[in-house]
This record gives sequence, structure tokens and C-alpha cells, in this order.
Amino acid sequence: MKSDYHLPVLLKESINGLKIDDEGIYVDATFGGGGHSLEILKSLSKKGRLVSFDQDPDSINNSYEESNFYFVNENFKYMKRFLKNLGFSKVNGILADLGVSSFQINTPARGFSYRYDAALDMRMNKNNTLDAMKVINSYNHENLSKILFEYGDIKNSKKISEEIIKARTLNKINTTFDLNKILKPLYPERYLNKNLSRIYQAIRIEVNKELDVLKSFLEQTSELLLPGGRLCVISYHSLEDRMVKRYITNGNFSTTAEKDLYGNSSVPFKKIGKMIQPSAVELKENIRSRSAKLRIAEKI
Repeated sequence: MKSDYHLPVLLKESINGLKIDDEGIYVDATFGGGGHSLEILKSLSKKGRLVSFDQDPDSINNSYEESNFYFVNENFKYMKRFLKNLGFSKVNGILADLGVSSFQINTPARGFSYRYDAALDMRMNKNNTLDAMKVINSYNHENLSKILFEYGDIKNSKKISEEIIKARTLNKINTTFDLNKILKPLYPERYLNKNLSRIYQAIRIEVNKELDVLKSFLEQTSELLLPGGRLCVISYHSLEDRMVKRYITNGNFSTTAEKDLYGNSSVPFKKIGKMIQPSAVELKENIRSRSAKLRIAEKI
């Protein structure tokens, strides 16, 4: 594993949460730097199997040559399809770390960070046609304002949308620093970085359709996991965490479980323990873990 790619967050806690059977079949839905996958592999015998997914072509460089390891260079929304192709209809455990990797953030050309002057990109899969430049330069006022408000919790989203549209009528907004130049006058200096981070988060979520992908992924987990199988999901912002929590609790993405005509609810999971956050030691070693939340569930 390349340590500069991504430090695995809540590593011990998530691996323990999987309650690994050494001959079981496991899925790491977000391979990244391979840290979580490596720990799973260490817990498996040669009869055990691990399938790891990552849509980013750069992550292939972190792959392993183990005979019981399968790397799939695709988005985890296709998890069920590719597992079937590999001959796996059911699995013993699924892990997902929903964070953007340190490598992606620290590679200026990827355009994920407001700290580097780069083309507005933010695609996790560089083959996708929608990028941040297209969102910023083509979305109308209503849609732009909506994604900023819903995905970034930006209170002045309408004002920001107006300023972006005003600026792009004069010149196309090509780079992160072009965008920053528009945004900086709208915030006091002490609140600037926090709000830039939220705005970039909102755009990134839209570019990669992250919430739609997460919804599809969670629905597939209940189909794929064997009874007693474990689901471990690490999220980093309230939108993700709310979806994970509701699906574990209710079996859907609303606030209550669906009931049949007789008032009986059918929820596929039971919650295991409380939500887990990084320890003080981990926070000191990896500041990017500060917003991480791990939820663990078991298939009923």
C-alpha cells in the first residue's frame, strides 16, 4: 500500500466489525490505497476470497497479486453485477470507506481541492463526461443553488449561484482559482476555508452522483450478504451518514420502516453497537479522519 495514497481510517474498528470468517467471501467497495483490503487479506486463509472495487484508474497501482484477491476497476454501484461475473452470489461481509482519498485531494490535476490552481474536474472516474467545469459553467441558477444548499449546506446558495452565473457570462470559469476568485469576496477571511470546503464538497457530490451511488450500493448489500454477514460503512458528512443510518434502521431511506397490511415491518439488518468515531490517537496521526463515522450492521 502506498502510504501517501490514503491512510486507512478506523482500520482496526472496521475490520473487527466485519467479524471475519477466514474462509469467507468479502468485499471492499472502496479500495483506494488498499489499506482496508490488506487487513482483510491478512485475516483470510487461502480458501477465503476478497473482491475490491475502485473506479479510479490510479488505484490499480495499489493492487495485490494474491491468488484469493480480485480487483475490479469499476464503481461499486455495479457491485452485484461484477460479483456475479466472478461467481459470487452471496458474501460474508462488505466494507465501504466513502471518503475521497488523500491522493486524489493532493493531486492538483484532479481538481478536488480549492488549495491548488487546477482545471475544475473532481471526477473520481476520469472517463465520466460530467466534470466540475461543466457543472459550474452550464447549470442554471435553480440547479446550481440547489446542489450548493442540499449537498454543502450553504445558506447563501442563491447568492453564490448568482455570482457564478454573472461571472461566467463574462469569462468561462476554467480553474479552481477562477472559482475561488468569485467566492472569496462573499465570506469573511476566518470563515472562507470552511465554506470553500463545503462548496467544493457539494460540486464533487454532484459530479460523481455520490448519493445516488450510495443508495444503489446500500440496496445491493441487503441482497448480497448472507444471514449473519456484516456491513461496515465509514461516512464523512451528514448526508451520507443519514442515508446509512436510515437504511440500517429502517431498510429504506425514510424516517420509518415500511409495513405490510398487517403492520409488520421487514428490516434486513440489525444494528451492531453504537456509531464509532476515530480515537484521539488516530485524530493526531491523521487529521482527515476527524469527520469519519463508522456504522456496523448484521444481516438478519
